[in-house]
Amino acid sequence: MTTRLLALGDSAWTVEFGTDISPELNAQVMAFANRIAQARLDDPRFATITDVVPTFRSLTVHFSVQNTDADALATQLLALAQDSEQQTIQGKQWRLPACFDPSFAPDLSAWAEAKQIGEDALIERMLATSFRVYMIGFLPGFPYMGGLPPELAMPRLTSPRQRVPANSIAIAGEMCAVYPWESPGGWNLIGKTPVQLFDPHHIEQPAMLAAGDIVRWYAIDKSEYEHLLSQCSNGKLTRDAFLSSGDVS
Repeated sequence: MTTRLLALGDSAWTVEFGTDISPELNAQVMAFANRIAQARLDDPRFATITDVVPTFRSLTVHFSVQNTDADALATQLLALAQDSEQQTIQGKQWRLPACFDPSFAPDLSAWAEAKQIGEDALIERMLATSFRVYMIGFLPGFPYMGGLPPELAMPRLTSPRQRVPANSIAIAGEMCAVYPWESPGGWNLIGKTPVQLFDPHHIEQPAMLAAGDIVRWYAIDKSEYEHLLSQCSNGKLTRDAFLSSGDVS
């Protein structure tokens, strides 16, 4: 595997670990992010790094241009990347509720028709899948989650919606996602979760999910959705209530 270093303007380096999308490659990205986080604490050579942004297969490192020798930092980053190859970083495991009521799932029937499979069978396939969070993007807290079986993949809508309700569960390609905010969007809407995936008042980590996390869904009906939504909204249920203590692989 060849690691590639790309300049992103004069104040950032992007380190690419490959060209495909895979759990193994993404795990290396997260191991590299962890090594940088530790280096920023322990090594003054990395003290001028201001932010790191992980994606499916790369990590962008932003730094203070006034206080950094960019070429020296590039050499140090490549060395850290090589040191990260053997590391394994375990993300959090989540078990999240999903309501597939027709009022929340305007594209579920079209998905079932396209795949010539019943809606209940599609939902069962969703519930049996472990989704890996590859990156957060598009909107604050929006998780790009891979793992949808290829035979269930769906293209994006030909005409994006102007309004997608917050907390909508959606699929596109072999990806699953949740819209944390009301926004335009072109993914297929198949359900809704009562769990708030972005909380600006959560100082340490406003986005509930992070790259490297694993998500499994469990089905709830609309009345349970309303009950859980109320409990999440008034603080009786925190995000930790949805952490999974068992194996979700």
